Amino acid sequence: MPERQGETVPPQLAEFPSAVDAVQCAVAVQEKLAEAGTGEPDDRRLQFRIGIHVGDVAVRGGDLLGDGINVAARLEGVAEPGGIAISGAAHGYVRKALPMAYTDLGEQHVKNLDEPVRAYAVRSTPAAAAAPTATQPKPLPLPDKPSIAVLPFTNMSGDPEQEYFADGIVEDIITALSRFRWSFVIARNSSFTYKGRAVNLQQIGRELGVRYVLEGSIRKSGSRVRISSQLIEAESGYHVWGDRFDRDLHDIFSLQDEITDNVLGALPLRLEEAEIARSKRKPTDSLGAYDHYLRGVASASFGHGSREAYSRALECFYAAIALDPDFAAAYSRAALCFAMRKNGNWFVDRTSEVAEAERLARRAVQLGQDDGAALCYSGHVLAYVAGDLASGARATERALVLHPNLAPALHFSAFVSIWEGRPELAVERLTRVMRLSPLDPALSWWQSCMAHAHYHADRCEEAVAWALRALSVTPSYVEAARILAAAYGLADRREEARSAVARLRALDPVLRVSTLRDVLGPYEPDGLARYERGLRRAGLPE
Repeated sequence: MPERQGETVPPQLAEFPSAVDAVQCAVAVQEKLAEAGTGEPDDRRLQFRIGIHVGDVAVRGGDLLGDGINVAARLEGVAEPGGIAISGAAHGYVRKALPMAYTDLGEQHVKNLDEPVRAYAVRSTPAAAAAPTATQPKPLPLPDKPSIAVLPFTNMSGDPEQEYFADGIVEDIITALSRFRWSFVIARNSSFTYKGRAVNLQQIGRELGVRYVLEGSIRKSGSRVRISSQLIEAESGYHVWGDRFDRDLHDIFSLQDEITDNVLGALPLRLEEAEIARSKRKPTDSLGAYDHYLRGVASASFGHGSREAYSRALECFYAAIALDPDFAAAYSRAALCFAMRKNGNWFVDRTSEVAEAERLARRAVQLGQDDGAALCYSGHVLAYVAGDLASGARATERALVLHPNLAPALHFSAFVSIWEGRPELAVERLTRVMRLSPLDPALSWWQSCMAHAHYHADRCEEAVAWALRALSVTPSYVEAARILAAAYGLADRREEARSAVARLRALDPVLRVSTLRDVLGPYEPDGLARYERGLRRAGLPE
């Protein structure tokens, strides 16, 4: 509301496609008014109070109506002359996107509203957008193609149990986007390191080396879901695209496709219709099955979970399969649980568990010919657990054709390359996956794989360095401990080798040189002999 001493002007309303646009406009207006009023006496200076809220509006005869209007009007009265007050809902959208100073004004009890409104004062802070200091990491260079990070969507359901649902929706969007060769998509695990953190988008863009960031919120209530999302240019804060979707839960997969299509259309590159259509893959028509599947994914962090976590995840995936026998992704994730059991030397009945892993993986391949994620997981199981390297390699390579930017496909294909005796190809693919997901919690998994690649390329010192990096992040990672001991042994570093073997035996007390093949993948004879030779020299018992 504009004010001069003894003079007021009726409130004016404006609608914006996003909270980011509204706050940017409000700040620009206040700055221009302050600049224009420089040198004017106080009683002649024109000052606005501006209130901003996110909510539904209806347009009738040129008027804007709705509860959201009432909240914004009350917030306008909370603001200081020349100031801006925003609601807690608006703050949730803009706090990461705009490097402003936000002051929490607490709960405001205002006229004609039953519930108090959380309010924040906003002011511009040019210093917040300054260049990184010497203590900040050097920004990653932007790729020569459109690059994007999809951040965890905020769960606004008020139910912590729905976190897995929101996370699963975001993961599916990342998977769909990663299919296109023109794009550079940051992997899920790096994006999810920002979950629950108040970090502005400029910082995220610098740390991940991306131009665009997709963020949003999910509100799930009963049989309805509302998803709001917006695509923002990280460096400038420019709002590229935003939309809101209200759907019944049974239509959730069409909703995912719609969001993905809109994001792709907003990026500065036209896609052929066939590429867009290929992104519209529905994993299942059964929401119940999908719900179990997402719970299983949330139960285990693949590569770093416990034996019990994988058992819980396996139960969820079997429940999903029982509800939808054609759900390829559930078969592949269930099979991967058995791969984690083998890696940890946790098999109880090896013969039956290997047979079950192979059954699940082959069914996933059969059902998931257009599902790159299912193909890469099941391909890894066929090669690593079932010992069928040829079938595993075919499935993994097809996954890369469908999903050139899919981090697990690059990682699993790297191990296939090592088993085939092509370590240099493994190094190339691992270098790429580490760039795609520079903050990934699974980074130690990839570092261990890199150690294996260098070991089999006869670069033991490099193998030692990579294995130590992996163990510095995940000290209990038995696979990294194995390759570290082998690399020390083959490099004839005897003292370090003895220490590494002691560490390995503490993690896996039953491992022997003679049983090494039980936990390794299907190496060619020379590769297996090299592994055995390194551990034998390091002092692992026969």
